Amino acid sequence: MSAPPKTVLVATPEEEAKIRAAVRNAQGRTVAGPEHVDGLYRLLADPAVSAPIYDLPKPITRDSVAAWVAQSEALRQDGRCILAVTLDEAGEVAGYSRFTIWPERASGELAGAMRADRQNSGQGGRGVAQSIAWMFEHLGLRLIGLTAALDNVRSAKAIDAAGFTRMGEVESVRPDGTTRRSLYWEMARADWELRHRL
Repeated sequence: MSAPPKTVLVATPEEEAKIRAAVRNAQGRTVAGPEHVDGLYRLLADPAVSAPIYDLPKPITRDSVAAWVAQSEALRQDGRCILAVTLDEAGEVAGYSRFTIWPERASGELAGAMRADRQNSGQGGRGVAQSIAWMFEHLGLRLIGLTAALDNVRSAKAIDAAGFTRMGEVESVRPDGTTRRSLYWEMARADWELRHRL
């Protein structure tokens, strides 16, 4: 289960309402629905894709993926989550992004992965940068926290390259209640604006 960022922000009621509305709208993203369950299952059944990600349903079965998609949609309707898919030229699921949002704190988290044949091509870094920009600009968040497994060098490199500040380690709790020690980063919108708009 995702935990909110270490840094605690308090959103105004108006800010919280805007964030929830933006999450429900999810403009610019392909929101995962029942029609994507089989493709997500094929994607996540590959340990090269899913093994480093702590908050995926385990075991990964078609039924557990279907329940995860349904749960994510219920949370989206509450303004707290967006599960989005990236489709390839053939319309197959080539990746996913899951945005966990704490509207009352104007904060969020991003998790995701892409198909093994698309890894190590530079697409991951570009995708992280685009997703972060979208979270700040479209969703109106003021803070993003990210985690990665201690041995997940590829994700750590992409997060560092995006300009996040390392803030030690945290205990990440998996859906089954077990924990994983994770590297932890944060970025404030003001820092992102300085980095990307100068």
